[in-house]
Amino acid sequence: MSRKREVMNGICKSSVVAVLRGTEAEVLTTARAAIDGGIQAIELTMTVPNAIDVLRQLKSECASQSVYIGMGTVMDVHSAVSALQAGADFVVTPHLDMDIIAVSHQYQALVMPGTFTMTEMVTALRAGCEILKLFPADLAGTAHIKNVKGPLPQANIMPTGGVNETNIEHWIQAGAIAVGVGSNLTKAGGDSLDSQKIREYASLLMRKAQQAKLTLSGIR
Repeated sequence: MSRKREVMNGICKSSVVAVLRGTEAEVLTTARAAIDGGIQAIELTMTVPNAIDVLRQLKSECASQSVYIGMGTVMDVHSAVSALQAGADFVVTPHLDMDIIAVSHQYQALVMPGTFTMTEMVTALRAGCEILKLFPADLAGTAHIKNVKGPLPQANIMPTGGVNETNIEHWIQAGAIAVGVGSNLTKAGGDSLDSQKIREYASLLMRKAQQAKLTLSGIR
């Protein structure tokens, strides 16, 4: 199995991608707690100070675990290449950028472009993208996935933006292959960024996502 396929399968199996912003310390604390809580896919963002160094550090810490560390908010080819050369397992963009998609494929890496409209999704599929990020998901709503998967049943969609413990099951049941959860993970830690609270919140998200998938498949 190729590394790209392994990463994709891991994200789909885990169902939850932690999308992390903030300072280096905040991101590292949240990432470690999220992983302890069972989340196996971490999306750092290029807005994190020294994001490439943080990526390398987390990759080193997780070398013996089945955890995938990727780079998000990738806005240009240079950033994509820097992240991939530093060991990023996947690349995520907030927009549809054919050059970033092309260079990610050149590195044989999973790339999840930000899409919203049918035209953007079809364009991304034609470019060979296996997972499409629906962004901003809170603006779209869960019905958007059902509407898209009518004409595009093959589309693997990952909503990001506004996903939390109260609606994660609805997104999965609507047909999302996985979800991106951002600020709610950090907020779960409170002002003191309590690792235990973040870990518990991550565990809650994982339980809800997995239960939603079981319900969807008819297993109670």
